[in-house]
Amino acid sequence: MTDTATVLELRDSPMPEPGPRQLLVRMHAAGLNHGEFLLGHGLHGKPGTWKAIGGEGAGEVVSVGAKVAGFRQGDRVMGRCAGAFSEYALMESAEAMTVPPGLSWEQAASIPLTFLVAYDMLVLQGRLKRDEWLLINGVSSGVGVASLQLGKTLGARVIGTSGSADKLAALKPLGLDVALCSRKPDFAAAVMEVTGQHGADLIVNTVGGTVFAENMRALAFEGRLATVGYVDGVVHAEIDLAALHAKRLTLFGVSNKLRTNEQRAAAVPRFVAEVMPHFAVGRIKPHIDQVMDFARLADAKARMEAGSQVGKIILRMPIAS
Repeated sequence: MTDTATVLELRDSPMPEPGPRQLLVRMHAAGLNHGEFLLGHGLHGKPGTWKAIGGEGAGEVVSVGAKVAGFRQGDRVMGRCAGAFSEYALMESAEAMTVPPGLSWEQAASIPLTFLVAYDMLVLQGRLKRDEWLLINGVSSGVGVASLQLGKTLGARVIGTSGSADKLAALKPLGLDVALCSRKPDFAAAVMEVTGQHGADLIVNTVGGTVFAENMRALAFEGRLATVGYVDGVVHAEIDLAALHAKRLTLFGVSNKLRTNEQRAAAVPRFVAEVMPHFAVGRIKPHIDQVMDFARLADAKARMEAGSQVGKIILRMPIAS
């Protein structure tokens, strides 16, 4: 694992005021995500500076901006937002989603970032079809589990890699079809074998450069490879141009780092229409590893960085005074 070199510090801040198209939300729960603590992802302040962290959460609307439509005080909402590890946070109304009645605050907080990322990878860019083979590196991570659950809902056959047999066993009830226990880039042959030499139609790489070349070897004709993170800290890898050319492969990245607010929010209405109904009826149930009180943020961060979790780690926010 990469040394994050980040320091947690609790600070008091003034109550934020919502802009014209923003909601002020009393946060009840927030989700942890690797990118907030990895230097290479660039989601925190520059060295020597500080930045409010927390990228997704769920809570109750306290007030709305003058140009907000569709939300009002008291609504239960969830969404991506900056500074979610706070008693109160601002959420762009274009990012806000209504929490289905059957979901707890903790379940709702586990959805926005990871499932929107999975939707981007599997649907918007990955074009995953029923009965295609989906390979997920690091399947026990938050994004990995979300990709597994969404992939099964879309009718795909899912292969997952992990260095822990126990984690893979825990994901079998979620529909994991093939479990490959390995921490090394040595899985391509097994992928080809279980797919009848077809290969993976779509691969989700949550690990990084150490498995990139092996993923290319595991891809099917017209396969797609999504890179969503590099927890291994390896950001350079060899590309087999002959395979890229002959197999008509597609390589793409999944990041919001350089996107505008409008670009980030563009997929939210379609996500609400196509994916949220599955949560509403219980077809997809958020898989939460642990819920910890906000006071244990350091413990939650350590558990995530150690790779001990299966699914999302959620913070239960303190009661606002």
